[in-house]
Amino acid sequence: MAIEFADTRETLYAALSRAIDSIDGPTVTLRRLLSLVGEHGLLFLCALLTIPFLIPVSIPGVSTVFGAAIILVALGITTNRMPWLPDRLMDKDLDAVKLTGILRRGATVVAKLEAFIRPRAQAITGSGFASRINGLALIFAGVLLMAPLGLVPFSNTLPAFAILLLAVGMSQRDGVVVLGGYAMIVATLVYFGVLAWVAFAAGRGLMGLFGG
Repeated sequence: MAIEFADTRETLYAALSRAIDSIDGPTVTLRRLLSLVGEHGLLFLCALLTIPFLIPVSIPGVSTVFGAAIILVALGITTNRMPWLPDRLMDKDLDAVKLTGILRRGATVVAKLEAFIRPRAQAITGSGFASRINGLALIFAGVLLMAPLGLVPFSNTLPAFAILLLAVGMSQRDGVVVLGGYAMIVATLVYFGVLAWVAFAAGRGLMGLFGG
C-alpha cells in the first residue's frame, strides 16, 4: 500500500513527553511505545526510536530491537510502502525504568535541536528522488546503529544522531538538518575506522609481546 508522508504539527518533544508520562509497569514493548506516541508518520517514528541512544552508552540489546525497527521503517520510506514489523520485534519486553530515564534525558537534546529547525534548502527534501536517497541513508544509518559495539562510548550515539537529523529534517523540510545527518554518518564511519585500527594495532602488539 502506498503511503503519503505528511508533516506533523506536534513536535517530537511534545509527543515524547506525553509518551513518557504514560509508561507504566516494569516493562514496555515497542508496540506499546509506538501506540503511546500515536499516528505521526514513519519519519517521526524513526526519530523517536533514536532517543535512547542520544547518550554515550545505551541499554544493552535495545540497539538490536530499535535498529531493526528503524531499518524496516526506513525501507518503507524508501519504497513508499507501509513497512511490516514482525511481532517478535514489536512485543519484546524492555526495561521500562531504564528506558524511561534515558528517554527523559534524550528529550532535552531533542528540545534543543527543534529550536533550530525550519524549512530550508528544500531541494534536498522536496522531491521523490531526494526522499528515496535520504531513505537509503536512513537504512544505512540503522545498520550502523545495530553494530555490536553498544558498550563502546558513542558507537550508538553517532548513528543515532544521524538518523534523528535525517528523519526530523525530512519531516520538517529542513535540508540543512538533513545534511547534518549525512555528516554524522561520515563521522560514524570515521569513528568505526579508528576503532578498527586501534583493535588491529593492539592485536599486533599482543602478538609481538607473546611471540617475542
